[in-house]
Amino acid sequence: MRDAVIVEAVRTPVGKGRPGGALAGVHPVDLLAHSLRELIERTGLDPALVDDVIGGVVSQVGEQGGNITRRAALAAGFPDSVPATSIDRQCGSSQQAVHFAAQGVMSGAYDIAIAAGVESMSRVPMGASVAGAADIDGVALAERYPEGLIDQGYSAELIAARWGISRREMDGFAISSHDKADAATRAGAFDAELAPLAGLTHDEGIRTGSTLEKLATLQPAFYNEQMAARFPQIDWNVTAASASQISDGSAAIMVTTSDMAAKLGLTPLARVHSFAVAGADPLYMLTAVMPATEKVLARAGLSISDIDNFEVSEAFAPVVLAWAKETGADLSRVNVRGGAIALGHPLGASGARLMTTLVHTLKDTGGRYGLQTMCEGGGMANATILERL
Repeated sequence: MRDAVIVEAVRTPVGKGRPGGALAGVHPVDLLAHSLRELIERTGLDPALVDDVIGGVVSQVGEQGGNITRRAALAAGFPDSVPATSIDRQCGSSQQAVHFAAQGVMSGAYDIAIAAGVESMSRVPMGASVAGAADIDGVALAERYPEGLIDQGYSAELIAARWGISRREMDGFAISSHDKADAATRAGAFDAELAPLAGLTHDEGIRTGSTLEKLATLQPAFYNEQMAARFPQIDWNVTAASASQISDGSAAIMVTTSDMAAKLGLTPLARVHSFAVAGADPLYMLTAVMPATEKVLARAGLSISDIDNFEVSEAFAPVVLAWAKETGADLSRVNVRGGAIALGHPLGASGARLMTTLVHTLKDTGGRYGLQTMCEGGGMANATILERL
């Protein structure tokens, strides 16, 4: 079987996803087109050679509807012969795009594919794609879960309760995320992966100077009387500080074979070694990162100790902390340049953003294996192992 290698990975800086955010004035088509254009410029590839562009986007409505990836590819100057599609696996959408691109390349369906992702949460708010729907579940799903499914914030609280994660642990993890992201930014560690846009040259949400004492004054973000009665085990310790930020951003990754890369004069950065997707209890929906990690390691024939760098989506601090407790992963190798708590979480772009950071981290540190996993709405997770080349 053919291999699949990443020859370039770029992203925009992540902007605050609210009016007044640095990227709020950028139309999401232009936001994604910027990363696609930069990818082509950096590789020097004739875009006519691209077999497909696969873009992750969660809120596919309004400015992000109508197959935004196709419109962004055209906006980036790709010839009209290059097709594109938009996919939604919730927060893991653009990580799934990498999986689809790699699968296509390995099977021979593609020679060159681009996996990308975008989300402008300042312009298309989270949940906009289901806004106004009286019922998104139907009859059979409601019968299966008669008490009703719940939002992710409640799932994060349930995870904290089940794995015994304290408020202090969550707040400490959040501070660490910002500290690592700030240190990486000041050291120029992100420079090689960033494509500045609209005057933004760095990730906008990074904060410094927080302390455990300051964070202890924040109120719980998700307390609800009805949910407190339904789930009495919850202590309500998740705050805005220990949750990911609402953000704007895009990212793009070029995937091909090592033979094709050599033919085109491109240097592979990493091989897509193994990948998996898993499901879990939709009430504890954010725990699917655990079986996904186990599944991808088994497919790769590797153990958790073989992994040099991890990128684990910081949707909420207890997700990463529970994952580490369950898998035995060394937290000093996790999100070494910060995560979504500090850098932000532009939903459809986050999978490709994490992978872009992982590729460049492995290159800079000389690590051999990197593992990325992302929790996703509905109780799913993608997991990918990269091998630095």
